[in-house]
Amino acid sequence: MASKNLLRETLQGLKMSKKGKIKFDPYWAERGEHILEGYKGDLGLSPNCAGVMDRLSSRPLKKSSFLCSSSGGCSPDSSAGSVSDINTINTTFSAATPLKNKRRHLAVSDEMNSETPEADVSKVSSPVSLPAISLLSSKAMQTAGCIDRIEKKHQEKAKSALRLRQEKLVVAVADAASEQLKRFEELMELKQKQEDQSMRDMRDRETKESMVRYEKLKEEQRHRMKNLNLSQKVAEPEQQQLWEAELERQTQVDGRERLQNLHTIQVEILQLNQLLRPSSQTKTDLPPTSISTYSTRGNQLCSQVSVVVRKTAEGQFPSVEDMTMAEQALHEMRALIQLMQEEVVKAHEWKKEEQEQEEKRRKMAALQAQQDVQKKAAQSAQQKAMKKGLQNTAEDSTLKWYKELQQTAAQCAQAIEQLSTTKDAQTKKLKQELQKAATIPVSQISSNSGSQLREIFDKIDKLLSGGAVVSGGKSVSVSQHPQGLDFVSYKLAEKFVKQGEEEVASHHEAAFPIAVVASGIWELHPRVGDLILACLHKKCPYAVPHYPPMKDGTPVEEYQKILGYRVGESGVEDQDSFLKRMSGMIRLYAAIIQMRWPYISKQGSLPHGLNHGWRWLAQMLNMEPLADITATLLLDFLEVCGNALMKQYQGQFCKLMLYLKEEYLPRIEAVTSSGQMGSVSRLQEFLETALQNQQISPPKGQLSSRFWRT
Repeated sequence: MASKNLLRETLQGLKMSKKGKIKFDPYWAERGEHILEGYKGDLGLSPNCAGVMDRLSSRPLKKSSFLCSSSGGCSPDSSAGSVSDINTINTTFSAATPLKNKRRHLAVSDEMNSETPEADVSKVSSPVSLPAISLLSSKAMQTAGCIDRIEKKHQEKAKSALRLRQEKLVVAVADAASEQLKRFEELMELKQKQEDQSMRDMRDRETKESMVRYEKLKEEQRHRMKNLNLSQKVAEPEQQQLWEAELERQTQVDGRERLQNLHTIQVEILQLNQLLRPSSQTKTDLPPTSISTYSTRGNQLCSQVSVVVRKTAEGQFPSVEDMTMAEQALHEMRALIQLMQEEVVKAHEWKKEEQEQEEKRRKMAALQAQQDVQKKAAQSAQQKAMKKGLQNTAEDSTLKWYKELQQTAAQCAQAIEQLSTTKDAQTKKLKQELQKAATIPVSQISSNSGSQLREIFDKIDKLLSGGAVVSGGKSVSVSQHPQGLDFVSYKLAEKFVKQGEEEVASHHEAAFPIAVVASGIWELHPRVGDLILACLHKKCPYAVPHYPPMKDGTPVEEYQKILGYRVGESGVEDQDSFLKRMSGMIRLYAAIIQMRWPYISKQGSLPHGLNHGWRWLAQMLNMEPLADITATLLLDFLEVCGNALMKQYQGQFCKLMLYLKEEYLPRIEAVTSSGQMGSVSRLQEFLETALQNQQISPPKGQLSSRFWRT
């Protein structure tokens, strides 16, 4: 039993030795090691073997009986020899203990440190290499043989496992390589698709100007010729080969670029050819022969480019000559499109001009018919007036006053003609500065605050009084030129009337701040007031009131100018615009006759006060009414000035209003067509409200005493 335990401990020690612990490593090839690298280490036994040997050394009798039991008997001599043999075995195994063993640090002999694992195994397991083993008993020999067989069996098993692992590894590597190749092919296919998509996207981009590309191609050709000449001078074959490879690469790059440009040109030509197809607009603007010519030529140009594109479908790159031809076709196509568009524009303009001429002729015919109707109405009204006492023109005194004012304005305009038409640079600059100094303050008049209005008034008054004012960062005065005062007065009067024509016509409340400044200037500078009236009567003769008669031989357009219409290149302005301007100027006039500048002494009457408003209204009611214009102006005048006239004249004004409603309004209705009854209805409603309430509401926008404190 002890021998079996000893055998088991021996086998366990061998199993725990360095060689017994050898394991197969599947990654030996990756580290670059030998497959039997583990066998090259120092031979040694497990530390457990040392303990077994110690016990063998300390119990010789048991070892002797163990050895002798295999032979059947022993003697003292043989016992001694057995002990020595056991000591020899102990020494041999001790020599095989590793250097790292903490109990035995004996050196391993040079014979045990062989280079190959096979030699190590043979030295340990072979009885020939260990002479001491030959002295053992048959049981020891059998144990050594078992150890040798087990070790060989393990070696064969390890080699078989190694070969199996290698075969599996080779199969795995082959599968991985096949899978990796498949993935690479899929990646290349995806990359090819992306490149194809990129090529298709690049075809849609804008190309450079064809002449620039042509010059670039010529420059590249010169560069290639230069490189070719240099290559002929190169002696070494290696440099020649490199140059040829670079030339081939450059040729491929240039070819692909030309192919891309060719596709871009083809797409653009096809798109332009679509524009040449007859559409609804071109069919109406261009004759069929012209459309057919453009379409045929466009198809020919598309065919030329298609011939070049078909060559590239065979795997060839387009040549420089092909690109030149394609670019010329593109140029011609663009020119063709531009020519057709110009022809369409010209045809459209001609058609529009024909329509405008037709519209103008139609308006002129309608206006002529309207004037004929008005003329007949005026004649009939004249006949009735002869019976009932109404006039067709203003009173002689009013006409005389009107002509005197026009003569005054004409003299002033003649006096400033030298300054207005000067060619001297310095005088022209002075004229511009004076005009700005006169007109800009009038444009700034508003109902924002009384203090601002007073500053504007003081600036205009100072300029007319000969003082220096700042305009545009420069000081200017009317005393700098002999006609300076007349020029400023005339331009100032024109500007006041223009504000009524434009600003008051759009915003009725603006009449009062403009009127109060004009009234104050009029009171301090009466000449300016006369010029304001003259300009107002010239643009709006109904402010006199005066209905200029049409003289024989006077053109229709000239007569319309006299009546106040604007006549331009596009013809006579429409009736709504005309009535709007007349309304604005009458409202300004009605505001002027009742307004007074609050910072001037109120002793005495206004230079043009409410008495002139009564005169104007009486004159209007004594004249035969005109369609549309009479009702509109009467309503505007009464809305602005009616409250002041009623306060001034009270009962007399109420009688005048009653006469207007009962006697004059039916006359207006008699000469007004059904499409122009809007102003008549508004006037009738205003009169009924005023007579019913026995008062007229104050006008909107009138300046109060509180305004002057702001």
